[in-house]
Amino acid sequence: MTTYAIIGSGAIGSALAERFHAAGVDAVIANTRGPASLQSITDKFGGTVKAVELDHALLSDVLILAVPYDAVPEVAKRKLSWEGRTIVDATNAIDFPAFKPRDLGGRLSSEIVAEHFPGAELVKAFNTLPAAVLAADPVKPSGKRVVFLSGNFPEASRKVSELITRLGFAPSDLGSFKASGSLQHFGQPLVALTLLKDG
Repeated sequence: MTTYAIIGSGAIGSALAERFHAAGVDAVIANTRGPASLQSITDKFGGTVKAVELDHALLSDVLILAVPYDAVPEVAKRKLSWEGRTIVDATNAIDFPAFKPRDLGGRLSSEIVAEHFPGAELVKAFNTLPAAVLAADPVKPSGKRVVFLSGNFPEASRKVSELITRLGFAPSDLGSFKASGSLQHFGQPLVALTLLKDG
């Protein structure tokens, strides 16, 4: 059975915990401060989403990075090799307080994130919806809310698409990082919209 971990307990991590719990999909959640700091989440979702130490969470098959972009290296340095792991990059390289995409010299943020996790198969997902929208019921009378994904590993993208479906969303695969280009960035008009898809 595939195991899931949410890495990070801020707005996006908490929203994902809400969706995992609502869908009845077991997961663990962790941050750098330890399980005691996650009591508010475990009190609410503890039957489905359990708080664990970060090093324990990193043993899961699928890891969702719900941390600030600049915190990615801190997570990555916990292991030398990430073979066999699927990393879901939910980060956004945003400059605050301007709230504008960071200048990465023409590179995509996920290409940079992937370099921190040698051996892992990385998929970009869960980064284009605001936390409040991500936490809300994705099933509407007109269809399901869309979650976009992109990645260079078809099997990993398939695995993440299945998770997105289990959480109640409609997955929309944009293809490889190069094919999806700037569409993977939060705030781009085509992907930041809260779209609905029949299904």
